[in-house]
Amino acid sequence: MAILHCLLFLGIGMEENLFSLDDILLSHERLPCRTESAFPRLGFLEKSSETRDIPEGTKMEMPLWLAKGLYERKRRVLSMELPKVYREGWRTVFGADPTVVDLHKMGPYYYGLGSQLLHFDSPENPEIANTILQTFIGRFRRTMDSSQNAYNEDTSALVERLDCLERSLFKAGQSGLNSFQLWEKGRSSHLTASSLVINYRKRKITDLQA
Repeated sequence: MAILHCLLFLGIGMEENLFSLDDILLSHERLPCRTESAFPRLGFLEKSSETRDIPEGTKMEMPLWLAKGLYERKRRVLSMELPKVYREGWRTVFGADPTVVDLHKMGPYYYGLGSQLLHFDSPENPEIANTILQTFIGRFRRTMDSSQNAYNEDTSALVERLDCLERSLFKAGQSGLNSFQLWEKGRSSHLTASSLVINYRKRKITDLQA
């Protein structure tokens, strides 16, 4: 439970933000699934099938949003198979040294998709949640150190191996560094009154003069 609270704090909980473009793209990530009952008149969803229905036991890939919509704990309609990057073999690799893995190549939404997998009942959920958290912790310092030590440099090689969440953190780190450099040089922007405040003052002066 403590691990789930940590994931929620990082903004990678089990619920999506429908106003986030990244979350919308994440919801279209495809998951390997197996039908536990027949799906009448849905054969068109399986490209390799020429039948009208999807029979029980069919293995197919579904977008995350559809798999979540069809999944029910009480009525076994669909079961989900773990993508390979979340299986025990890869969890061992992440446990040894998470910094060597190209997360973007393995899936640009490693943290987001991993947290969404916790929506499906699986005995491996505690291990998946712990691996996601420890991977983030293990890679966070290197990500932020890189963002702070790459001022005015080409960062494409550094960024291309990062997950989308890590890329956002990297950009935030560089933005903070740029602002600090401008402040040191005395070129930081000065605080100015809002245009709404200025217009209000003008209207107030006009009223007094009238």
